Amino acid sequence: MDPIRNPYAPGAGQRPPELAGRDEQLSAFDVVLERVARGRAERSLVLTGLRGVGKTVLLNALRSAAVRRGWGTGKLEARPDLPLRRPLSSALHQAVRELGHPEEEQRDHVLGVLRAFAERDAGRDAKLRDRWSPGIDVPAARGRADSGDIEIDLVELLTEVGGLAQDLGKGVAVFLDEMQDLGPADVSALCAACHEISQSGLPVIVVGAGLPHLPAVLSASKSYSERLFAYQRIDRLSRDAADRALAAPAAEEEAEFTPEGLEAMYAATGGYPYFIQAYGKTVWDLAPRSPITADDVTVAAPEAERELAVGFFGSRYERATPAERDYLRAMADADSGEDPVGAVATADVAAVLGKKPQSLSPARDALLKKGLIYSGERGRIAFTVPHFGRYLRDHA
Repeated sequence: MDPIRNPYAPGAGQRPPELAGRDEQLSAFDVVLERVARGRAERSLVLTGLRGVGKTVLLNALRSAAVRRGWGTGKLEARPDLPLRRPLSSALHQAVRELGHPEEEQRDHVLGVLRAFAERDAGRDAKLRDRWSPGIDVPAARGRADSGDIEIDLVELLTEVGGLAQDLGKGVAVFLDEMQDLGPADVSALCAACHEISQSGLPVIVVGAGLPHLPAVLSASKSYSERLFAYQRIDRLSRDAADRALAAPAAEEEAEFTPEGLEAMYAATGGYPYFIQAYGKTVWDLAPRSPITADDVTVAAPEAERELAVGFFGSRYERATPAERDYLRAMADADSGEDPVGAVATADVAAVLGKKPQSLSPARDALLKKGLIYSGERGRIAFTVPHFGRYLRDHA
């Protein structure tokens, strides 16, 4: 079939042509926006799930919903090697600009506080302060959000930004991807700030997204985080939603799948959104004509798997050191194959390698930091990527 008309779009965070299976989350967020805008108490939101389930896509869709309501929004991606101040300052600067406050003096005061917050870690080094500046033209304010204690400063900063939004009858939403990569001090500060803001009733919310162990990270920082955030687990699509993700884009191009073709696609992809797009693109390119059949899926599957092996699985495997790869392969060998994320006991991994569990702690901890595995419960670990164990058994 014509590759130019191929509607499927595999890519990191790239919105698929049909955002299927997420209506519940989108509707719930509309309620949150309306409640906050009316001064009602509402919790910030945390999305959790494996790689490839569409957390970033959903995060972007929620942000678009906030923009349509006239909210100020900003987005950032946490990194383990980058403190929160600079990226959060840039995100909030964008949010303040989107609010478009007509009172220049009040807006400039908030921007001055924002600049002071951004520059605080630069100290007296003028060159470093320039690098930390988020492009704000007004002078830095003094005595507000510049104590050097990230927890105090973040509470003060969000209070200023929330007050500005409240004056306009709007809200501010900060969208934070890869939230599990925040440092301990930044996690603590963010929880404390969300707690303070929710108590004050200011129209500011944080929408975070991260791996399945993110709730445990937040709970370890602040015990009240279990009640502070509304947690939503983002999982693979149901059969109906997966069919819609394939059939709706095809129909836009006057093509279709046979029922058997859709069944074969679900069996191949497991309903994971990224796999649906990857297989969809390859099957479309190799299918001779519409309707796309189960035989077309069978013919295209090896090519789709080769592309996933390089771009999705292989790129992650290459990030691991030789010792870490041994650990990953041992996880795959210890897995029964029934669980898509390959959850296994750390003792079983050690048994496969013939070593004591304590001696494998450095490799395990490094893989946790790299986001290749996670620990959902004590003594057990799992891959952050679905079907990674199957890839390792077949290719590594």
